[in-house]
Amino acid sequence: MAQTVGAPPPDRSLLAEVEDAVTPRATLLVVGVLALHLLFIASYVGALHDPRPRDVPFGVVAPRAVAERTVTRLAGLPGRPLDPRAVADRATARQQILHRKTDGALLVDPAGTTDTLLVATGGGRVLATTLETLTTRVERSEGRTVRTVDVAPAGTGDANGLSSFYVTVGWCVGGYLCASIMTISAGAARSTPRRAAIRLAAMIPVALLGGLGGALIAGPVLDALPGSFPALWGLGTLVVFAVGAATLACQAVFGLAGIGLAILLVVILGNPSAGGALPAPLLPPFWKAIGPALPPGAGTWAARSIAYFEGNALTSALLVLSAWAVAGTAITLLATALRTRRTGP
Repeated sequence: MAQTVGAPPPDRSLLAEVEDAVTPRATLLVVGVLALHLLFIASYVGALHDPRPRDVPFGVVAPRAVAERTVTRLAGLPGRPLDPRAVADRATARQQILHRKTDGALLVDPAGTTDTLLVATGGGRVLATTLETLTTRVERSEGRTVRTVDVAPAGTGDANGLSSFYVTVGWCVGGYLCASIMTISAGAARSTPRRAAIRLAAMIPVALLGGLGGALIAGPVLDALPGSFPALWGLGTLVVFAVGAATLACQAVFGLAGIGLAILLVVILGNPSAGGALPAPLLPPFWKAIGPALPPGAGTWAARSIAYFEGNALTSALLVLSAWAVAGTAITLLATALRTRRTGP
């Protein structure tokens, strides 16, 4: 067909640029980013939009008959907000809170009408407030009142008890960003066992500096977190390296798409379930279950233990972070070696 008189010829250079830009690979990347941002919205809104206490470990101190009656009453509340158990005395109740075995305790005074509620705002002010509201309502229905005692108060520079979560998120972001940048900066160069070992080795000083910086800012600089500064530094170093090694492992197995997988694990799944904005007992069951197994959740728990709970209940969180670090290192080296053996040097 003859070209229409006076019509300009098509711009072939522009068409070529469009064809080069809209490649199958670019399309997949855009679809992947779209999926990640929708998952981000779904995870945060899904986990945090409707906080409800569920089976919160809770102690009851009272004479035996009164304790049994109180435990039965609290266990029968609609929705099972509390998981009550009888505790021998006030000292034991306080110790269980400081060892993070319970989140609160009610000390019943059978000779009076005022009972005492023990809470720990260092573990999250939202949870402490929820327990206070719940017990006040229950006690009021029986003509009793409650006075609240904070046995592990959040610091003056950490009003809502969220600084442990924020510093952990910062360490996690540092870990996966540094690992991603090291891979992206190599361009099209295929990863080799030697490159993988160098990147893992480079994560060590990055982790040491990132852990030190976070501990300094949250501790001496802003006075947001009390507790042992060396312990916070060590925790930060472990978090940064664990997340960095896990990110390198994802990239070794899945290539560039591994960055998206790291974001999925750390940001989309890890942050909402970490117990930061909402402590674990206020999260839906799925988020409550996965949080302790992911770096943000383990790091937040450990940071709070260091800051407010005398360093108690650290073992499980440190084991989780160590597992991520060891597994990330091993998978990175193994996947790179297998890929090199399969494709040749």
